[in-house]
Amino acid sequence: MTIFSNWFHLHFTENKGMAFGIELWGEYGKLFLTLFRIVAVTGLIYMIHYQIKRKASIMAVVSLSLILAGAIGNIIDSVIYGLIFSASKIGEVATFLPEGGGYAPIFYGQVVDMLYFPLYQGFLPEWIPIWGGKYITFFRPIFNIADSAISMGFVLILIFQRSLFPEPPPKDSATDAASLNTKTVE
Repeated sequence: MTIFSNWFHLHFTENKGMAFGIELWGEYGKLFLTLFRIVAVTGLIYMIHYQIKRKASIMAVVSLSLILAGAIGNIIDSVIYGLIFSASKIGEVATFLPEGGGYAPIFYGQVVDMLYFPLYQGFLPEWIPIWGGKYITFFRPIFNIADSAISMGFVLILIFQRSLFPEPPPKDSATDAASLNTKTVE
């Protein structure tokens, strides 16, 4: 479904793997990926709690929270989607709560991606090395809102890394020795 001209489409895609449709090895790869996501979310919850406890900047907490929210969204799809929907077929809508059960057991659901932004489609000028004269679609990935939240959180961390997570001031060895001496005198 085209939303704005030719540069924004809603395009239903079920992603069996992770970013860019990359799948891990065999049947157990999906289980490993889902369990890894759950462990990562647990770590993120701890990190956010730690950042709040040490009175970190709001930007640090927001960045980590965006990553957490996106990860939880993808976990919900992976864990539950296969249980409550029938398999999708081209031209047909999946059935919610099908009589015989969903298309996959718990932890094996597919993540639904739907946002597609083909910003440029066409031939590149001949003078461009390697790709010149070839037909391309710029920004081909199809993604979802959870992926966007994760990406925004990581970009914010990358851009503001030094101000979000400052290094603790170096300990002065002279000060440490003086404090050690005062403790022994007392």
